[in-house]
Amino acid sequence: MPVLSGFLNAKLGKMWKAGEQLLPTSVWMLSTYQQGALALELPELIQLVKLVWKSKHSLQGTKRKGISESEEALSHFQGDVRVRGQAGILSERRGSYPFIDFRLLNTTANSGEIGTKKKVKRLLSFQRYFHASRLLRGIVPQTSLHLLDGDYLGQASHMLSKVGTWSFDMFLFDRLTNGNSLVTLLCHLFNVHGLIEHFQLDMVKLHRFLVTVQEDYHSQNPYHNAMHAADVTQAMHCYLKEPKLARFLTPLETFLALMAAAAHDVDHPGVNQPFLIKTKHHLASLYQNVSVLENHHWRSTVGMLRESGLLSHLPVEMTQVIEQQLGSLILATDISRQNEFLGRFKSHLDNDDLCLQDADHRHFMLQIALKCADICNPCRVWGMSKQWGERVCEEFYRQGDVERQFDLEISPMCNQQTDSVPGIQIGFITYIVEPLFNEWTRFTESSVLTESMMCHLRNNKVKWRGLLHKQHHNGEENEQLSEVS
Repeated sequence: MPVLSGFLNAKLGKMWKAGEQLLPTSVWMLSTYQQGALALELPELIQLVKLVWKSKHSLQGTKRKGISESEEALSHFQGDVRVRGQAGILSERRGSYPFIDFRLLNTTANSGEIGTKKKVKRLLSFQRYFHASRLLRGIVPQTSLHLLDGDYLGQASHMLSKVGTWSFDMFLFDRLTNGNSLVTLLCHLFNVHGLIEHFQLDMVKLHRFLVTVQEDYHSQNPYHNAMHAADVTQAMHCYLKEPKLARFLTPLETFLALMAAAAHDVDHPGVNQPFLIKTKHHLASLYQNVSVLENHHWRSTVGMLRESGLLSHLPVEMTQVIEQQLGSLILATDISRQNEFLGRFKSHLDNDDLCLQDADHRHFMLQIALKCADICNPCRVWGMSKQWGERVCEEFYRQGDVERQFDLEISPMCNQQTDSVPGIQIGFITYIVEPLFNEWTRFTESSVLTESMMCHLRNNKVKWRGLLHKQHHNGEENEQLSEVS
């Protein structure tokens, strides 16, 4: 790579002190620069990644050579689409089961091709040859570098300088990054926390992994998409800065927390676990109806880590720890385990026996922090909180519409005719959010961030109650008008 090395030396040499080696042994290992000036600003970091990324095209010919062999191998897959790696953890191949496309369901249903539970189950069954991993099929995703131009780049950079504030607007940031908030945010946070240097991460592999994660979120989902993952990651970054927690965390724990936040809902199908179980979806059988989605998110993340080779330079023992603890964190987001974690958290606080010098206790607090980040939308400022609430309800309603269409039992909160957005949000705040964040407030000893979140939470609940009252009032007026007419 002499030409590229020479260009990088000429282009970026001014960023380091005189006498420092401009390029390390491998041009990919950017961590050597950290000592002088590698807290790279976003424009320089993006430009450097763009230059190096061009080398990916040389790999396309090699990848395409195995298309026919891959397709033949895929035709022999049976029920288990997981891959066992060197660490012994079963991972899932990317795209090894079909995304549940509601548009497809609606089209075929309206044409009279589907009308029974049996047929909808068949439609949702695995069609691996069509949804096989793009990498296995030898196809390199033609994804842009998610680069920004001109004023947008400047505005996004300015926003990243305030990424640790609770008022950070992920909706605006996603627009400024052209829908690539997750990749841009993670590149920045990995640099800010010094993780690139500490773990000697290859920048090309890191970017490739982050792009893969972002691509495997489904933009068709109103809520469980890459922007939600970015929002959870930004919240986790804020929680990692809490004084009660920050001084005890190791670089590995920070790495795990950010990675788990970014990938905690990857490849989410836009429906919940009960839907997968009652339609006898392959994932429900694969994970025996236990934390079905969370297991899928975890194993898919492990699969993407191995495909990218991001951690291939680390000792096997360390990669085993990373993969296992990523699973422990992601599995903690299963809402059906809420009482389990809340009870243990409350017990620790009541007994005053949380010792953050103990690695197990720190890991438990990272699980709690991720659970808080995952459901923190009602704690945001009203404008953002309302948008998130409407989005998640829209996703619920879509599932309910499909269940009604195919004569399936409609899941709780998924019936648009009886479950209003304000009603759903008030119940969510009362029974899920408030109990967890009340204990988080005790843990943080009412920090500035926590007080701000709880203030928003109280105000937002009042606003949702006002909207609910208005809906009821309008409903009564409509009934009276109907009676008169």
